[in-house]
Amino acid sequence: MQTAKNGRDERLIKGASILITGGTGSWGQELTRQLLPLKPKEIIIFSRNESNQVAMSRSLRHPALKFRIGDIRDRSAVTDASKGVDFIFHLAALKHVPVCEDQPYEALKTNVVGTQNVIEAAIENRVKKVLYLSTDKAANPSNFYGMTKAIGEKLILYANIIPSETAFVCVRSGNVLGTSGSVVHLFNKQIREEGRIGITDRRMTRFFLTVHDAVRLLIKALEDSVGGEIFVMAMPTCRILDLAEVLAEASGRSDVEIVEIGKRPGEKIHEILFSEYESQHVAKYNDDYFVILPTFDLPRVQKRYASCPRVTMNTYSSDLSPLGKEEVRRLLAKGGFLP
Repeated sequence: MQTAKNGRDERLIKGASILITGGTGSWGQELTRQLLPLKPKEIIIFSRNESNQVAMSRSLRHPALKFRIGDIRDRSAVTDASKGVDFIFHLAALKHVPVCEDQPYEALKTNVVGTQNVIEAAIENRVKKVLYLSTDKAANPSNFYGMTKAIGEKLILYANIIPSETAFVCVRSGNVLGTSGSVVHLFNKQIREEGRIGITDRRMTRFFLTVHDAVRLLIKALEDSVGGEIFVMAMPTCRILDLAEVLAEASGRSDVEIVEIGKRPGEKIHEILFSEYESQHVAKYNDDYFVILPTFDLPRVQKRYASCPRVTMNTYSSDLSPLGKEEVRRLLAKGGFLP
């Protein structure tokens, strides 16, 4: 068995052509770094931002990297980019909750119509597998962003009943440290510039994982999936107040004030990674993943996870067993945010 330095089986990725939509984002760049040692034939970075593509090209400097300017809203551009591709990681999305609340039609066009374009392009080009990155906000969505991602999940799952050579898989994640717009970046900026941190509610909890670990699990889902399932990352949780206090203490400043500013529209106190309804169809795959099985008949999925134990919890909420402050400190250090 061929194995890369990080212990992965190279056989799936070696020699493969891979397309990453939204590939210049934090997820896409870390994914690219972890895929390159697995020796793919090429990794095509598909995104709208020319400057980010140039910066990424200069940073990574690898002959397997190719860049294409394009928008997932443009069906023909996605179809052209997918020609000859073996695997697609569909990461492109409008993801900031306030932006999606203020401009719902733009979120709809990118997160829903764009996802349907990826599905149709993959089927037309006989792509082997599409992996769609989703979010905990798609479970019982309370804001427009979550609703669009929930619809995207449904489109991806039901694409498996269309006769084709393509398998479609979802991965549902929580908050990832180090991504663009991360609360850690925001809090550190507030500490530097204002000497205060604004948190929406002192009771608030969230799921967190480092971007390196999240991408490692994303690749694992590509390797292990059969199409039609939702992989749910098992993630530690923490209180946002504890996160703010740890960052304030690490700053070396003694005058940092933590201020409660109130919830934003559509924001929950606690997030969930699967809902009470979904818990009826959840199996524990391993220590890293739960798998939400489809409610429609898809024999290959039922067979694949027949031996996995079913979960007994009614929901997977971020207020269950949050990390203590010392554990939060270690998580931030692991992500490179603390010395």
